Amino acid sequence: MRILIQKFGGTSMATEETRKNVVDKITEAKKEYDNVVVVVSAIGRLGAPYATDSLLHLVNYKNTLLSPKEIDLLMSVGEIISALVITNTLLENGIKACALTGGGAGIVTDNDFNNANVIDIKTEPIIKLLNEGIIPVVAGFQGATVENEITTLGRGGSDTTASLLGEALDADAIEIFTDVDGIMTADPRICKSAKIIDEISYNEVFQMAGSGAKVIHPRAVEVASRSGIPLIIKNTFNDSRGTSIKTFIKSERKKTIQDKLITSIAHKTNIIQFSIQGEIDDENFFTELANENVSIDIINIFPERKVFTIDDTCKNKVIKLINKYNAPYTFIDNCCKVTVIGEKITGVPGVMAKIIRCLSKSSVEILQTADSLSTIACLIKEKDLEIATEALHKEFMLG
Repeated sequence: MRILIQKFGGTSMATEETRKNVVDKITEAKKEYDNVVVVVSAIGRLGAPYATDSLLHLVNYKNTLLSPKEIDLLMSVGEIISALVITNTLLENGIKACALTGGGAGIVTDNDFNNANVIDIKTEPIIKLLNEGIIPVVAGFQGATVENEITTLGRGGSDTTASLLGEALDADAIEIFTDVDGIMTADPRICKSAKIIDEISYNEVFQMAGSGAKVIHPRAVEVASRSGIPLIIKNTFNDSRGTSIKTFIKSERKKTIQDKLITSIAHKTNIIQFSIQGEIDDENFFTELANENVSIDIINIFPERKVFTIDDTCKNKVIKLINKYNAPYTFIDNCCKVTVIGEKITGVPGVMAKIIRCLSKSSVEILQTADSLSTIACLIKEKDLEIATEALHKEFMLG
């Protein structure tokens, strides 16, 4: 029995016209697969009446007196409305369908309201519907505790719902529908030569998300990765092939990206680099930073100097703590991190040299670097972001 999971995002749900596209995608899938399970997000984004952020604004969320359990009741509403609307639309088109809450679909979570972890999925409700030829339309982003209290799964939760159901039902594939044609080699807003990536590995998508790229939620990729189910990012509004996220073997890798070392370039802005001179108690200092919820990105520690980067929203916290240690320091704000990503760079000599040469030729100053098995990151001035991304994109022939 071949099963496909289809998840539709908020923009896909926004209007009667866009919902017709959703029905078309489901109808096409039914021609190829024995069974289709649909997962939906809340309709639209902030400003739309049933979007999650709009619902939170109704209760002045930052200052609300509601408990986390009550907030989950509120936040679950948007997806439930979407499930009912799409179910009704399918029924109007002669397609058997049934709306389910997350809990009704068998998703069991812990009691961590607003950011619950799924502890079990009881597939019986969905299997029963599939056996009766009915399409289950599941409200994403939510589940229920063993006491049947509604919970939500945190940001990106609808993608995670789709992956979890795919794993539990041993689906053949999971399609994530949005308003873009797929994952791109770079952000098209700053790199005009960016192109759609046909195929990419789970690990590379993890690295892209961690490096600032707006792609599928990492938790959804993690679930799909452990079950080996392909995740396909598609556009609701056209027939583009999209991007397939899966595990690669070496021979297959060569066929899919023509031996290119780099798959994509990601960036993260609003970064500050701090440099502390002299000796301080490193262990206590960085422990105190962690206690203040300051996350460090790139870090280099030398006997006489510590250099690290943080998000600019934490600037005052860091300055206050450094002053406590009476340590001389400098900082550079308006920085950004540009990261080249590719599984094939592991163990390949000369990639860093190529990046340095490319950026130097483009008169882009490198302030700091960091690398892992499949990434090399450079901290640069934010004003150089577009030049650096275009230069690296061209250097590694991503266009």
